[in-house]
Formats: sequence, C-alpha cells, structure tokens
Amino acid sequence: YLNVNEVTDRSMTHFHMFLNTLTPKFYVALTGTSSLISGLILIFEWWYFRKYGTSFIEQVSVSHLRPLLGGVDTAAPNNNNSSSSSNSSSSNGETDSSRQSVSECKVWRNPLNLFRGAEYNRYTWVTGREPLTYYDMNLSAQDHQTFFTCDSDHLRPADAIMQKAWRERNPQARISAAHEALELEDCATAYILLAEEEATTIMEAERLFKQALKAGELCYRRSQTLQHHGTQYEAQHRRDTNVLVYIKRRLAMCSRKLGRTREAVKMMRDLMKEFPLLSMFNIHENLLESLLELQNYADVQAVLAKYDDISLPKSATICYTAALLKARAVSDKFSPEAASRRGLSTAEMNAVEAIHRAVEFNPHVPKYLLEMKSLILPPEHILKRGDSEAIAYAFFHLQHWKRVEGRSTCSFRMIPYPLEKGHLFYPYPICTETADRELLPTVFHEVSVYPKKELPFFILFTAGLCSFTAMLALLTHQFPELMGVFAKAFLSTLFAPLNFIMEKVESILPSSLWHQLTRI
Repeated sequence: YLNVNEVTDRSMTHFHMFLNTLTPKFYVALTGTSSLISGLILIFEWWYFRKYGTSFIEQVSVSHLRPLLGGVDTAAPNNNNSSSSSNSSSSNGETDSSRQSVSECKVWRNPLNLFRGAEYNRYTWVTGREPLTYYDMNLSAQDHQTFFTCDSDHLRPADAIMQKAWRERNPQARISAAHEALELEDCATAYILLAEEEATTIMEAERLFKQALKAGELCYRRSQTLQHHGTQYEAQHRRDTNVLVYIKRRLAMCSRKLGRTREAVKMMRDLMKEFPLLSMFNIHENLLESLLELQNYADVQAVLAKYDDISLPKSATICYTAALLKARAVSDKFSPEAASRRGLSTAEMNAVEAIHRAVEFNPHVPKYLLEMKSLILPPEHILKRGDSEAIAYAFFHLQHWKRVEGRSTCSFRMIPYPLEKGHLFYPYPICTETADRELLPTVFHEVSVYPKKELPFFILFTAGLCSFTAMLALLTHQFPELMGVFAKAFLSTLFAPLNFIMEKVESILPSSLWHQLTRI
C-alpha cells in the first residue's frame, strides 16, 4: 500500500505534468473562447435590455432563483428616480435665474395641506427643523391676500387690520393682529388665522373654525343681497364666498383627521353641491382620499368618472387613484410568475396600462409607494408632475395602497421604463427640479429628479468580462510563453489553499482511512 505522502506527491506531480504539457496555443484558444462567449452574452443582454428595459440575468435571478432559495423580492424598480445630493448654494444672479425658471412652472396649492400650528409647528418643536421653505410660505401669503382680502376692506376696521395681518411676515405679529381684530367684532378671517397658526391641536382648530363659520355665513348672506349693486359689492361677495368655502373645507378636513370620516365625506359632498363652480380648490381630491379611507371604492369610481376627463387638468391623485382601483381588481389573483407564463389577461392589461399612465404623469411617486425613499411633511404648494406632488400624494395615500391585498406594488416593478411611451401627456417639464428645490426643504430631503435610464449591473459586468478576456486573448497571442508562465503561477496560487487543506486533513485522519478515501 502507498502511504499518504506518496499519494499526495504523485497527485502534485501529475498536476505539474499537466500544466507543463499545455502549449501556448491552448491558452490562446482558451482566452479566445472565453472572450467569444462573454461577447455573445453581452450582445444578448444588450438586446434584451433595449427591448424590455431590464437585464435578463437579473430578472431570472430575482424572479426564479431567489424564491427557490427562500429570498424575498426586494429588487428596486427599474423606474428609479435618481436623486440629487447637491444642495442649491448659488449667487444672486443664479438665484434670480432660478426664480425666473420657477415662475415658468405653475404652482398649485396643496389640496391636503396641513395646519401650521397643529402640525407643521409641532414638527418643528420636536425635530428643530423647518418643514416649510420661505418660498412656499410666501406663496401662501399671496394666496391669503387673494382669497381673504378685497378693495373694500378699509370700510370696516376689523377687515383693515386683517388686510395688514395677511401681509405680515412675523407669525406672532399676525396672531396679535387677529386678536386685535376680534376685539372689534367677530371677524371670520381672524378666526381662520388663529385656527391655522395659533391652535396647537386639531380639536382647537376645529373649535375656531366653527366660530369662523358663524361669522362667515353672516357676512356671506349680507354680501349676497348686495352683490349686484356695484363692482365693489361684487368683489366683497367674491371674497366672502372664498372665505366660506375655505372654512367649510377645513372643517371637513378636521373631521377627517379626528376620525369622523363619514361626516367629512358628507360635508365635502354638500360643499361641492353648494359651490360647483369653485373647482380651483380641488375639493374632489379631499373627497377621494376620504372615500378610500372608508374603502367605498364604488363611490371613488363615480368621482373619478366625473373628474378624470380628457378636458380637465390631471393630477397624481386622479391618475394613481384610477390605477389603484384597477390594480385592486386583479391584485388578489395576480402573480408575476404566472403572468409571464400565460400572459396578461384583459383586466391585468388594463391595470398595467393605468399604472403606465400614472407613472408617466408623475414618475416620482413609485419610490415613495414602494417605501424606497423617506417621506417628509408635504409642502403647502405643489408642482404637478414634480417631487412635491409625489410627496403630497404618497403622504396621504400610502396607507390605501398598503390596504390593497395581493401583489399590487409588483405592478410598478413590472414596468421597466414607462416614460418611453409618452403618448398620454405632454413631455415632462424641464423646470420641475428647480421649482421643487424652492418648495421642498433640501437641507434634509434629496429632491427627486427626472429618472434617467441606467444600465443594469449585469450588462456592465458582462461588458467588463468581455473586455478583460479579449485583452487576455490578445496578450496570449502576442506573448504566449510569458502568458503561459503567468497562467501556471496563477493556477498554482489558486490551488495553494486546497493543498493546505489536504495537508491538514492528512495530519488529522488516520492513514488507513485516508488511503481508502484516495482509492475511492
């Protein structure tokens, strides 16, 4: 019988004889074949990526291999919203140019904006951060002057005080002016200011809004009888109408925040019936969110049928709520693996098309719905199709998407790059990034920008592998003997750990057992 040392020496001798018998032509053929195979893989990966927008190797590994290994699908969707980490620190000239570009984009008031005193200020007290930018608050000040003031305010002392209060920048000065106006008479706009900025709880804000409602209704009835007596009275009646609608809307939002959702829905429906022409307030978006909370999907569909019209302006709430309803209809039975085998049914195709439409309108929302990016408090103004609108939508609607059973969020992952379709809306505005940086606090939030198409990892990997093997093939063809020496040294180094393990096993196991194993 041969002992263990002789077996090991003979194995190493055969290995070195094998390396010595390999000619330079073998190394040239090996590296050339490797380069050819990796090149074919690269061509196939590139073709698949151009056609379907994703890597074939990545899709197979995530969809088929990871479930077999017990993994969880945590792959990022391909419609990544590339985030910018650079903060805006510009000179005066750059600031002026950015302001000019912001003015080119239409900014809308957030239909679901929070209360400054009861919500925004409480966040500041806890975190020490300012959730609202100066640009955002300046827009709100302009809105307040437009909605709550008119040219005849100088005729009544309380209204004259409030006209100055809405232009005041200091919050404490505004609150003091509101109290001063209330000392003269019951002023609806003074109650509004206190409810928005001084009240520290929603219940306190609701109490102040109820007082404002009494005063607002009295002024509205008074101006309604005089509105046809001249342009001055028409402007006053328009102002009183805006005040009354604002108060009723905020009362409905207070009921929604306090858990009285059915009461909030009734108040919103009554308000929309009483003032059907005031569509600029977008009260239907508040109604949609409340109906989703009640899981009254039939009424949600009825509201969408009225407002999701081709002639009406779109919003993330409209587009994504329509997608939510269609995804909910197929989510309980939907499976990406089954769909890839049998194809999509009519209902599933409609759901995918609806999500295509929603993501094309605002491509920033999916990252928040998939919880791949942290939410912040929504601003008081939003830019449609921008990151500010995505935050405002996801802040209130994330829970509704979570409530949908099944794999509805997988629908977002199935869309490689829906932005390429571009048939439903105008091209994505260029100025949204600049406007979002003005609306959002970039100190602790990275503004999402328009998603750029990025090459998957496996395409980059196969491209590097192909280039590396092609370079080896070229070097082996030019310097066969030198590359043969390098190859032998590399293989010897590669098998060095195996030789070390065999020596350790030899010292532990008995010689007779080791001999039987080597014979096997």
